[in-house]
Amino acid sequence: MPIDICIRPLVPESFAPYGSVLDLRANTTRSINAGTSDRLDLPAALDLDREHGRPALAVFRTRGQPEQGPWLVLERHRFGSQTFIPLDGARCLLLVARGGDQPDPDTLAAFEAEPRRGFTLHAGTWHHPLIALQDGDFLVIERAGPTTDCEVRQLADPVHLVRSAFNR
Repeated sequence: MPIDICIRPLVPESFAPYGSVLDLRANTTRSINAGTSDRLDLPAALDLDREHGRPALAVFRTRGQPEQGPWLVLERHRFGSQTFIPLDGARCLLLVARGGDQPDPDTLAAFEAEPRRGFTLHAGTWHHPLIALQDGDFLVIERAGPTTDCEVRQLADPVHLVRSAFNR
């Protein structure tokens, strides 16, 4: 039987069990380089060195997808966090869950990341591969290492993402 999950705005309080939110619009910058630049420090707790891992940078070039799904799989990276930063106003949806060897369907949640809002997924968070709402680029900071770190699980029931009255 299909599962309907309401899409919520990506805000720190509701996303905390899965990761952290990076607000690129924040005005908590400090002037650097003799006043020619402003620096915005982001509160991402990167977790990249387990199992001989190291930081890796990539750009994911995404193609827009229909948002409702059905979404059939989740993946997780047990040994490292993943950070996604939109580079050109790209928007995406996140389908996430907690759980041990399998995603726990009772913890499924969906969030919409607006332009200029990035996120870091905690190591071990089950998530759908990036669901871009339009073509765009994301800077990704993730773990690279000798140990493969991507487990994929088929969901028992397909998931559809729906918009509630507060996010239409």
